[in-house]
Amino acid sequence: METTDLDIQVKTLPESPGVYQYYDKDDRILYVGKAKNLKKRVSSYFNKQHDSHRIGVMVKKIKNIKHIVVDSEMDALLLENNLIKKHQPRFNIMLRDDKTYPWLCIKNERFPRVFLTRQVIKDGSEYYGPYPSVRTVKTLMGLIKGLYQLRTCNYDLSQAKIDQGKYKVCLEYHLGNCKGPCEDYQNEEDYLKQIEAIRNIVKGNLKDSLKDFREQMHDLAEEMRYEEAEKVKRKINTLEKYQSKSTVVNPRISNVDVFSIVSDEGYGYVNFLQLSHGAIIRSHTIEMKKKLDETDKELLELGITEIRQRFESKSPEIYVPFEVEAGEYVKVSVPKLGDKKAIVDLSTRNAKYFRMERFKQMKIVDPDRHTNRLMAQMKEDLRLSEEPRHIECFDNSNIQGSNPVAACVVFKNGKPSKKDYRKFNIKTVEGPDDFASMEEVVYRRYRRLLEEDEPLPHLVIVDGGKGQLSSGVKALERLGLRGRIPIIGIAKRLEELFYPGDQYPLYLDKKTETLKIIQQLRNEAHRFGITFHRNKRSKNAIGTELEEITGIGEKTSIELLQHFRSITKVKKASLKELEDVIGVSKANLIYTHYHTQDET
Repeated sequence: METTDLDIQVKTLPESPGVYQYYDKDDRILYVGKAKNLKKRVSSYFNKQHDSHRIGVMVKKIKNIKHIVVDSEMDALLLENNLIKKHQPRFNIMLRDDKTYPWLCIKNERFPRVFLTRQVIKDGSEYYGPYPSVRTVKTLMGLIKGLYQLRTCNYDLSQAKIDQGKYKVCLEYHLGNCKGPCEDYQNEEDYLKQIEAIRNIVKGNLKDSLKDFREQMHDLAEEMRYEEAEKVKRKINTLEKYQSKSTVVNPRISNVDVFSIVSDEGYGYVNFLQLSHGAIIRSHTIEMKKKLDETDKELLELGITEIRQRFESKSPEIYVPFEVEAGEYVKVSVPKLGDKKAIVDLSTRNAKYFRMERFKQMKIVDPDRHTNRLMAQMKEDLRLSEEPRHIECFDNSNIQGSNPVAACVVFKNGKPSKKDYRKFNIKTVEGPDDFASMEEVVYRRYRRLLEEDEPLPHLVIVDGGKGQLSSGVKALERLGLRGRIPIIGIAKRLEELFYPGDQYPLYLDKKTETLKIIQQLRNEAHRFGITFHRNKRSKNAIGTELEEITGIGEKTSIELLQHFRSITKVKKASLKELEDVIGVSKANLIYTHYHTQDET
C-alpha cells in the first residue's frame, strides 16, 4: 500500500499535549481538536471504521494536518476554544450564545448609577449576571432601591461642575429616593459605601449590610429618632426576607462554580451556577451543537472553559456531576450526597428545563425543523435508505389462544396517525401461534394496500424478536415486497432491534429520540391491541348466553345489549319492550326462554 503525505504527517506527530487542525484540499479548516497525546488521538481518526456518518465524511475530506504543542491538557483546551471561536470550523461544536439575557450594571463614573441592561459595554463598568429573567433582576433592583438612595440622572457629576452649580436637585430628591449629590448634598465617600454594600448584596453576601443597618437602627433609637429607626427596621426586614429566598444551600458553601450537562444526539446544554455565601448569584446555560460524536465529558470541559473565560470567574473550586479536566489551579469536586450534591442536581434540572424550552420554542417558531431533524436522525440511527416518514408497527394479542387479534398502529412524521390504525381478527391460525398470526396480519395489511394502490410505509416494525421478524419477512416475500419495505423486530428488551439476515441486534443509545419514538410505537400498538382484545372477549362472554337461545344470533345479541345495557335488564324486560327492539318472533323466543326458566 502506497504511503501518502497524510500517513507521514500522522506518523511524525509528537506524543505530547496539544491542538490539531484538519484542512481540506482548498486549505479550508475543517476541525480543531485538543489531545493529551497528539499522535494517539489523531491516529484514531484514520485507524478504524467510524460508526458516525459525519466523522466518515470529515475524514475523507482531510488533506493536511497542522498542530500546536502546549504544556498541559488544560492549555490545549483553552487554545482549542480560542481557535474554534476564531475560525468557526465546519465540523466543530457550535456555541450558541444567549446575549439577550439581562445584566445588572454598576456604571464606571463618579457617583455610579445602578441599572438593568442587555448590552455589555467594555468601558470599565461592572456587570453582574446574566440573570435568567427580567423579573429576577427587577426584583433585585427593587430591593436595592428600597435600601439605598441612588441617583438615576445621567449628569456628569464631576466636582468642578458641581462646584459651578450647573445642576439642581430633581423630584427624586424631594421624594427621598436620592440624597442630591448633584448639589453636593451627599459626598462621594458616603455614596461609594452604598455602592460597596450593593456589590456585596449582588454577590450574595448580605451579612455586612445587615450589620450596618442594625447599628444605624440602634443609634437612631438611642437618639430617640424612632420614626427613622422604624424605616431602617423595615429595610432590615426586607433584606432578611430576600436572604431567606436567596439562600438555597448551606451558607458555608461560598465562592464555588457549579456545572452540569444534559445532552441529546444533536446538542449539549451546559448550565452554570455561581455560589457565594450559600446564594446563587449567577445562572447561565449555553447550547452547544455537536458536529461529530463528542462525549458529555468533552462538551462539559469546553463549556466550563468558555463560561469561566466569559464571566472572568476566579472561583478556586467547581462542582460537577463527573470527573473533568479544569486546570491545575482549580479543585474539581464530584459531590455524592448532601447540600453539595443537591446544588449539582439543581444545576442539572436547570439544564433540562433550558433544553425543554428550546424544543418548545423550536416547535412554535419552526415546527417542520424539529420533524425534519428527527426524521434525519432516525434514518441515520436505523441505517435506512430514506427518512421513515410513514412507520407501521404490528402487535399480537391473545390469552391462551382465545380470541386472537392483532393491531397495526401508524406514525406519520413521528406522531400517531390514529385514523390509519387497523384491527385484525386472526382467521387462518388455530391456537396461540404468534409467528403464524404475525405472518397473516402483515400479509393481509400489505395485500390490501397493494390492491387499493395506497402508499406503502417507509418502515415496518414487528413486536418480537427473530421469530416474529422472520414471519413478517415471509409475508412481504409472498407479496414481492421484500427489499422494497425495510422491516425490523423489537425484542423484549426495548433497546434490541433485529434486522433480517443479521445475527446480532442493533443497540440504540437509551437517550436517543429514535428509541423513544420506537418505544412509543410499541406501547401504542400494545395498548391498541389489548383494548381490541378485551372488547372482543367481553362481547363474546356476554353474547354467549343470548346466542345459546335457538334462533338468536350475534347481531340480535348486540342489538339487545346496546339497548338494555346488560343481560339482567334483558331478562326483566317485558314482551312489548323486547318487540320494540328486535321484532315479535325473536322477542317471543327470548321472553319464553327466560320466563320458562323462572317458572321451573
